[in-house]
Amino acid sequence: MPENPFAGHADKPTDKAVASILGPSLSLWKDLVEDLKCDLEVDTAEWHSASVKYGWSLSLQLKKRNIVYLGPRNGWFLAAFALGDKAIAAARKSTLPAGVLKTLAEAKRYPEGTAVRIEVRTPKDAEAVLALAKIKIGN
Repeated sequence: MPENPFAGHADKPTDKAVASILGPSLSLWKDLVEDLKCDLEVDTAEWHSASVKYGWSLSLQLKKRNIVYLGPRNGWFLAAFALGDKAIAAARKSTLPAGVLKTLAEAKRYPEGTAVRIEVRTPKDAEAVLALAKIKIGN
């Protein structure tokens, strides 16, 4: 997995730094965050870092429940979910793209949920993240 470009930084990234790292993917990032807020009523977006070693990600929450983390990479970004069993079952029955369903099938299960990571490089990737967020919220 490519390293978070904000690894080793003690301070949360600025909008300018994020724009510089994402480059052309900045519009995908902004549109996805806006869609999560408008369509799914996600009410919190805040920068989070588990450790300076791992870098920063934008945590999107609904009523204090973590929905998805967006981690900037050079020219693209990573969407990371921790999905419960009901959300995994619903996602498997959904019309998500085959690549996302394959990712779900291969994802590692942890006590806090199944770790699903989706690389967002295209509008179709962002649509899949939005659909998976909707499944998570509903389950």
